[in-house]
Amino acid sequence: MSILDSIQHPGDLRRLSLPELTSLAEEIRAAIVSVVTRTGGHLASSLGAVELTIALHRVFQTPGDKIIWDVGHQSYAHKLLTGRKDRFHTLRQFKGLSGFPDPAESPHDAFGTGHASTSISAALGMAAARDMAGKDFNVVAVIGDGSLSGGMAFEALNYAGHIRKRLIVVLNDNAMAISPSVGAVARTLNRLTLHPKYRRAKEDAGRFIRRMPWGAAAWGSMKRFKSGIREMLIPTRLWETLGFKYIGPVDGHNIADLEGALAKARDYGNGPVFIHVVTTKGKGYEPAEDDCVKFHGISARSLDKGLPSYSEVFGSSLLRLFRENEKLVAVSAAMMQGTCLNLVSKEFPDRVFDVGICEQHAVTFAAGMARQGYIPVVAIYSTFLQRAFDQVLHDVCIQELPVIFAIDRAGIVGEDGKTHQGAFDLSFLGCIPNLVVAAPCDRIELEHMLHTAVRIGRPMAIRYPRTAAVTMSENGSLEEIPIGKAKILAPGGDVAIIAIGSTVSPALRASELLSEKGIKASVLNARFAKPLDESLIRELASQTRRLVTVEENSLRGGFGSSVLNVVAGMADVRALCIGLPDEFVEHGPQALLHARYGINAEGIAERLLSFFPELTVLASSRRSVK
Repeated sequence: MSILDSIQHPGDLRRLSLPELTSLAEEIRAAIVSVVTRTGGHLASSLGAVELTIALHRVFQTPGDKIIWDVGHQSYAHKLLTGRKDRFHTLRQFKGLSGFPDPAESPHDAFGTGHASTSISAALGMAAARDMAGKDFNVVAVIGDGSLSGGMAFEALNYAGHIRKRLIVVLNDNAMAISPSVGAVARTLNRLTLHPKYRRAKEDAGRFIRRMPWGAAAWGSMKRFKSGIREMLIPTRLWETLGFKYIGPVDGHNIADLEGALAKARDYGNGPVFIHVVTTKGKGYEPAEDDCVKFHGISARSLDKGLPSYSEVFGSSLLRLFRENEKLVAVSAAMMQGTCLNLVSKEFPDRVFDVGICEQHAVTFAAGMARQGYIPVVAIYSTFLQRAFDQVLHDVCIQELPVIFAIDRAGIVGEDGKTHQGAFDLSFLGCIPNLVVAAPCDRIELEHMLHTAVRIGRPMAIRYPRTAAVTMSENGSLEEIPIGKAKILAPGGDVAIIAIGSTVSPALRASELLSEKGIKASVLNARFAKPLDESLIRELASQTRRLVTVEENSLRGGFGSSVLNVVAGMADVRALCIGLPDEFVEHGPQALLHARYGINAEGIAERLLSFFPELTVLASSRRSVK
């Protein structure tokens, strides 16, 4: 039996010797690599936190003590050590283990996380609730240096130092978020972490003093001297100014050192403690160590052979526009590779800004540039744009500034699950005045929409999915699309299917399936969720009296709701809205989830026939006449 097989509960770790723990770390890494290279997931980040996870569970006793993993993409070792080893092969699979901490999955997951910079706030809230209830347990927030760039983290640190609750913050410092961490704090940590001058000065001083009479006792009493050396070289003042006791830097792959630091923090009873842990992202797996950006998260999916992703189309299209217009700039919130802005930054490094994991700042930063005559493109995942809703509304749209939002991963993203599905952007953007909201049906339309957005001089959002980019229209020179104008792709007088973005292609296929049954369904590519082509929608409604809307977005306040408002009051018009229900979509393959919610071709056709049963009778009567 392997050592890992013998771990049924975190408490089992406390009976192991240090050599056994070292072997266990190797077994955990092997298990993570074996599963994640098959299922996909966050590889490098979890590999870097193995020894830290072991030490945390030896020093603290979960689920009584609370460990909150910021973002959660470093929590795979935690899952393996907390009773989920036998199900680990189901990671990110439909009905299997989540790729992130989930309290519904295990009592050892103290807080659900999937977005960055939340852990310290949650941990501080737990500590405050603990003290009010008169309970006694430890609360630990584990946050990466990339997440520390988020403003929410500093808001929490500031308040933690103010109310001085017993709290431990562990900084997992690997100089990386997904891409290399940016910002003054990250730069300071990278420059000074485990500085060789500090180590050498400390070691040399120790050897010198120990040779003197009473040297050992003298060295033990010179804490202030050692602290002075450290203060010159290591960034302690920031944390201590904020009210934290600082411990570190600590070698994040030395279990004994980690345990010592964690135990010291646990037993410190005079307010919050900040532990600075230094790790190597991708530790123990050479490909991930050599390219921790590529191996931060790997995917089990394969895009259609030869087809670029929508992200790649965006990146290459924006690069072409950058070459034509020197007023174009771009902003990323630590997602350069994911959004393919790295394609642009290689040629125009001075016009592409990676501001770190701080979406609110990214949007208002872009607004400031727009105010000075530039045209900023904010490339951001749909799930992360949620965090900057007020900035979109208050800082961009009220002033009607020409900021372009390139919204990647819109709709169902698949295995990342509830925290990452881009299911709400059509709903939360659709209510904002002055904002144009568009979604291309294919790669060519995405290029035309970007071209349009650069020229209209007002805020515009363009959403596109996490899939291979289909091609449904002819390629040609870039053209400006009239704002709010839809396009009929297929004629039909029995029913009108109004689709937007990624649902246009399955809607066309559904019309073909219906045609095989003798039902004539028109298909309208809406192109714009706001403003809608109201006249064309009313025209189709008056012709068919039957409408079906299809969207890869929540039905609550979404595209379909807007269409219903357009036809409200039209006599005898019936409408069916197909989209995502009022629930959080769990993790699983995109194709499976599309089928589950009826937004694939077969689902659209089936839902349509069920809602309009008279169409089957109509088609049958036509066949009998023939």
